[in-house]
Amino acid sequence: MSARRRLLLRLLTLAVLGVVAVLLLRLARQTDWAAVAAALRGYGAGTLATALALVAASYALYCGYELLARRQVGHRVGTRRTVGIALVSYAFSLNFGALVGGGGMRLRLYRGAGLAGGPIARVALYAVTTNWIGYCLLAGMVLASARLPLPGGVAPEAAWRILGAAMLLLVAAYLFACARWPGRPLRVRGHGLPLPTLRIAGWQLLLSTLNWALIGALMFVLLPDGVAYPRVLAVVLLAAVAGALLHTPAGLGAWESAFLLALGGELGRPAIIAALLAWRGLYYVLPLAIALVLYATLEARRPPRTAPRAG
Repeated sequence: MSARRRLLLRLLTLAVLGVVAVLLLRLARQTDWAAVAAALRGYGAGTLATALALVAASYALYCGYELLARRQVGHRVGTRRTVGIALVSYAFSLNFGALVGGGGMRLRLYRGAGLAGGPIARVALYAVTTNWIGYCLLAGMVLASARLPLPGGVAPEAAWRILGAAMLLLVAAYLFACARWPGRPLRVRGHGLPLPTLRIAGWQLLLSTLNWALIGALMFVLLPDGVAYPRVLAVVLLAAVAGALLHTPAGLGAWESAFLLALGGELGRPAIIAALLAWRGLYYVLPLAIALVLYATLEARRPPRTAPRAG
């Protein structure tokens, strides 16, 4: 990337962050924080226990992404250490962006385990593929189905259906390629990424689709009654891709905008803000606190410095 393009990208990022900051400040001024606090106090022990179980299950599936990538790449970092690296990487990635978590933290921790840069890059690319191919499957089914309610006011129903059909075609093409040409290398950002077998691709779809469904279930549990799970899931999927496109830390601004636009008229702003605050605390802040302790443990147990393994 040229210096000019890097400068333009940085300026665009700063502009986006500035707009998001203004929108969040405006939202803060217009919110009844007493009502938000009351909604937060209204969560019962059963609701919080269910939410924590969903968070734990989701992070376990992230570890599954990493173990699948290990099998595909063929590196020999132990299972426990691989799971620890996954937990730290995803917690940092969700809070601070993929460059910090999926890139920086994964690179440092795997290098500390003796792995070379090439295999680390392939692990990261396989994990990203797992996450988004499952997203495409679930989002495609949600958007293409005429029976599932969609958030209104953003685009016509026909546009959602076309987008959903395109996502399903992408998934079908991926599965076909894995069945027809397993092992054939694809060039992704300068790295050769062999296509997995159809069996591995099936596991990718299963783990990722289930994970996105659990994230939707978490928001469904935290929101008040009145909106069906498919509707909540559709908004979660839209908010996630908006956050990824904006590149704001923890999707700030994208999630708030998506939920307020889609459900604000039905549930009210205080209930939605309370649910998002609870969701961020349980799904982002709590795992990050655990990841910091785990990161310190992994660093303390870093083996003696050796030449990186090629994997």
